[in-house]
Amino acid sequence: MIIFFISFGFFLVVGAAMAVGYIFQNKTLAGSCGGLASVGIEKECNCDNPCEKRQERERKAALEVNLKNRIDVENL
Repeated sequence: MIIFFISFGFFLVVGAAMAVGYIFQNKTLAGSCGGLASVGIEKECNCDNPCEKRQERERKAALEVNLKNRIDVENL
């Protein structure tokens, strides 16, 4: 039983150290392998027609890119 408590305490200390490191770095969590993008898959499903939510996200992203790249004639 003492081995269990030692192991449990060790994992608690390691978990606390990781939490403190995360708090002080103030970065978002990210995977180390790159996920599906590293193997050339752009979306999670291989369906031909994406769902309405994804179509809306892609439409908004394209609109933002167009607005960002737009040349405003009034400021010239």
